[in-house]
This record gives sequence, C-alpha cells and structure tokens, in this order.
Amino acid sequence: MNVIEINQLTKYYGKHRGIENVSFSVEEGEIFGFIGPNGAGKSTTIRALLSLIHPTSGSATIFGKDCIKYGSEIRRDIGYLPSEVFYYEHMKVREVLNYSASFYDNVDTSRIQSLAEVMDLDLNKRIDDLSYGNKKKVGIIQGLLHEPKLIILDEPTGGLDPLMQQKFFELIRTENQNGATVLFSSHILSEVQKLCGRVAIIKDGTIVRVENIRDMQKHNYKKFTLDYRGVIDVHHFNLEGVTNLTVDESTLHFLFKGDINRMVERLQGQNLMNMLVEEPSLEEIFMHYYQKEDQP
Repeated sequence: MNVIEINQLTKYYGKHRGIENVSFSVEEGEIFGFIGPNGAGKSTTIRALLSLIHPTSGSATIFGKDCIKYGSEIRRDIGYLPSEVFYYEHMKVREVLNYSASFYDNVDTSRIQSLAEVMDLDLNKRIDDLSYGNKKKVGIIQGLLHEPKLIILDEPTGGLDPLMQQKFFELIRTENQNGATVLFSSHILSEVQKLCGRVAIIKDGTIVRVENIRDMQKHNYKKFTLDYRGVIDVHHFNLEGVTNLTVDESTLHFLFKGDINRMVERLQGQNLMNMLVEEPSLEEIFMHYYQKEDQP
C-alpha cells in the first residue's frame, strides 16, 4: 500500500514555476528521501501535500484520500516539521507542547516528557530564551507527540549539533520501527543516505528520478582536491571516470567515478602538500551523475 501518491503535481505562482509534473509514491512503512538543492521545490511539494497551498494542477493522496478534499481529516494522523519553526515567544516550552497536544485525541502527555528527554530539551524554558537549535527540537517533539502514522520532515536537522542529529536519526528510526511512514526532505545527501531506502531527486521543480539509495551509492562520484608543491601535470589525470577538472593556482579539482584504488595508484609519486577526498555537492551530482537525463 502507498501512504503517499503524487501524480503530475504542478504549482505556479503567477508565471513563476514552483513545481511541475511531480510524481512519486511512498510505500507504507518506509523512510523515503526527498532531496534537492535549496529552491528546487521540496517545500512547495510538501505544502501542497498538506493542503497548505492549492496546486495549479495534478493530484496527491495520503492514506488513499485526496489531500485537498480531506486535508483536515488527514492531518490528524500526520506529524509535520517545517523547515522554519515559529512560536509565541512568551510561552514556556511545556505550554506550547500541551497546547499542540490539545488538537489531537487521547495524547499521552508522558510522551512529551520522554521525547524531551531524548532530545535533551528543558520543558520549563521560555520560547524566547531558546536557541534556534532548541526551537527546532520543540518542532520535532510537536510533530511526534501524537504518534502520527505519517511523519513529514522538511530540512529537520538545521540548528542541531552533530550529537543531537544522531539522536534525532535514532528517534526517527524508532518511530519507523513502531509503524510510522516517513518522508524525509533534505538538501544534504549524506543525511538521506543514513536513513532512507529510496529517494526522489528534484531539480528545478521537476523530478530527476526516483532511485534506490544502494544503487545511487554504487554510481556516486568522489570529489578530489589536490594541493601541489610545484607544477601540475593536468594530462596525468587523463583517466576514465575523471570529469570537471579545473586548476586554481597550485590546486587541482576534479570528480572521479570508478574504483578509487585506480586513482590512488595514479597519485603515486605526485608532489602533493595535501589531498582532500569528499562527497560532491548535490549540484555536482546533478551535473554529472544525471548528465544523461539532461541530454536531449
């Protein structure tokens, strides 16, 4: 069964494109990634799903029900964390969360306490005394306190330190193991790789493709940055799998797709001061991993 089904969803703001012909589905019980650069259309898609905005055309269903027609009914079983969270500044955290719980039936208030302990959040602090990261924690607890069947997360880790991010990922895995379906939207590829089995990739308002994360990792690029002591011999890197090669004074940049041992062998004897190997940015992945899709 598909918990989410999106079919040719399109949203224009006047003449400006928000999203165009977006289609994908999320199966019951999975953690599904939704990834793309900032401004690609992730939040617009999510807001249309939640009937916070009305699409120009296309359709979307959650739990088999039309998102616009049955929006208020559907939202009772959804936990939503927006990318930006705003609260009444004068209220205490506990008051905000108890107020949120009052919108749902039979919320166990002890769950608020247990979630606050997991996220290391002081319920007695005032909202206006909280850092951005702690306000994000309030949003996380607010989205989970009613034990939703579907959890929708839009850029959820902004403001969280690395340790708290790890606790958050563990919390989402636990909710998933307890039966919740998760739509996890992010512009950070590594976050999605940690949690998700499948991913929909959006670029410029349209879906590039839907793919299994394992397949994506097999074909992924590595980004090399090499700092040289002397002259750089660019021709030395005339090697299959090397793309986007540029020189910036004494630094060489390129992407490499293939067996990394071949590249290590090629680097033997090079007069290097430093070498950095990292995951490429999403834009770089779009430019190269998906270049076939971009060709006419």
